[in-house]
Amino acid sequence: MTNQPFFTRQDDRFMPTPACRGPWNPQSLHGRVIVGLLGHVLEAEHGEPDFLPARLTVDMYRLPDFSPIEVTTRVVREGKRIKVVDAEFISGGVSMGRASCQFLRRTANTEGTVWTPPNWDVPKPADIPPPEDPRMGMGGMWAMRRITGDFGQVGIKRTWMSEVRELVEGEPLTPFTRVAVAADFASPFANAGDKGLAYINSDVTVYLHRLPVTEWIGFEVINHGASDGVAVGECFLYDEQGPIGSAACAALAQVMKR
Repeated sequence: MTNQPFFTRQDDRFMPTPACRGPWNPQSLHGRVIVGLLGHVLEAEHGEPDFLPARLTVDMYRLPDFSPIEVTTRVVREGKRIKVVDAEFISGGVSMGRASCQFLRRTANTEGTVWTPPNWDVPKPADIPPPEDPRMGMGGMWAMRRITGDFGQVGIKRTWMSEVRELVEGEPLTPFTRVAVAADFASPFANAGDKGLAYINSDVTVYLHRLPVTEWIGFEVINHGASDGVAVGECFLYDEQGPIGSAACAALAQVMKR
């Protein structure tokens, strides 16, 4: 499936390709393509140059199979400074997920100095050799350059990620789509431990104060917590010029099907 797009278009529907296959069930889609497609449609139908998609929240309450997909959108509020749009992910005629995107008008920063976390000082993706293990990036679903830590390890984890295929055939990835497709990785990166990944995320929320200007998205785990089988995970997001925002998720204890 080298460079095969995740989806093709058929009239108003999106047709999943084998590249969409997820890790939990071989007959289901990966969460990253659900988040990515909802973000893609929201931006394509409602994005404007003067507005930044500052927050995208996606709820994934069913696990879609490879049935044809429709994405519908609805404007909740369209003001001079704030626009809120909802979207629904419908697979095989059944609602499988939904999204809400908040677009904020770009202006100028206010005066004064506000505390911010220190920027990470890490090697650039071009300075990190590609991984020798072909399983990195789920067998080629994405490209990775590990910085610190890895799955199966307990400790600080940082990595670069870059997309290697189109989300929708014939439609180039926009900076926002790159973030939307990648954002689901916050869950396995933050929630995997020394026994592997045993949490499946039910949502993803991305906050952005700017869009990435490079193809590589950096992830840095900043939080994991779990009680009674419910976990939360959070990552800071970067591009090669510095911070761009964060991604967070809620997750449920789950045994992976083999």
